[in-house]
Amino acid sequence: MNREQYTKYNAEQWDQWVEDGIEWGIPISHEDYLAAKNGTWDVYLTPMRPVPHSWFPALKGAQLLGLASGGAQQMPVFAALGANCTVFDYSKKQLESERMVAEREGYSIQIVRGDMTKPLPFPDGQFDVIFHPVSNCYIEDVYQVWRECYRILKPGGVLLAGMDNGIPYLFNDDQTLVVENALPFNPLKNPEQCEKLMRDGDGMQFSHSLEEQIGGQLKAGLRLTDLFDDRDRPGQGRLRDFTPTYIATRAIKPEKEGM
Repeated sequence: MNREQYTKYNAEQWDQWVEDGIEWGIPISHEDYLAAKNGTWDVYLTPMRPVPHSWFPALKGAQLLGLASGGAQQMPVFAALGANCTVFDYSKKQLESERMVAEREGYSIQIVRGDMTKPLPFPDGQFDVIFHPVSNCYIEDVYQVWRECYRILKPGGVLLAGMDNGIPYLFNDDQTLVVENALPFNPLKNPEQCEKLMRDGDGMQFSHSLEEQIGGQLKAGLRLTDLFDDRDRPGQGRLRDFTPTYIATRAIKPEKEGM
């Protein structure tokens, strides 16, 4: 599998996971949407810890992008809070869910299908907020994503991002926890790893260092303002009992370059 094929494969894999009922593909209920409209809400960048409400600017009237954030779990909440929402994802099924919930609840949302490894189809300085849950484990180069986020944020805009810390990719089995892989984990450079991921239906996944994940945001020109660690949900392997494996970050685009 080459670099032109793997993102298409991942999109198709996500479509299958949604069909199979993956928890990250189940849209929020009508009751949860109404609760958000009444001020009771939480959203997640990582599996367990909700994003602090203090991380968000005022959302009423804000231009908000859900980057690789399809599935109708976060965008309906932001729409209920008054944001002008755009969702960008490569999975057709995840975007179908966004369309279904928007029609059910009667709000407008811009739905864009695309590959985030390519330049994002938005003008410079369009968004006040980018919400980017754990998803860049499915792409090889994260630096390009951070540069694009910086470009399309308004000065003073906020990037909220979830990511894994790379540790899970040391292990081939999340129950026995035997170290079998060196990091960085890149199946495009290792045919055996690529074949195993395809055989197991795991999608093409990549580990990324903190230099890439956090340093990449800083190199793009963003300024980190906060972060937290998180663990996987119960039942998702033994590693969660020993260490956090996720990070959420809050970064802003400075009002003036170089600040």
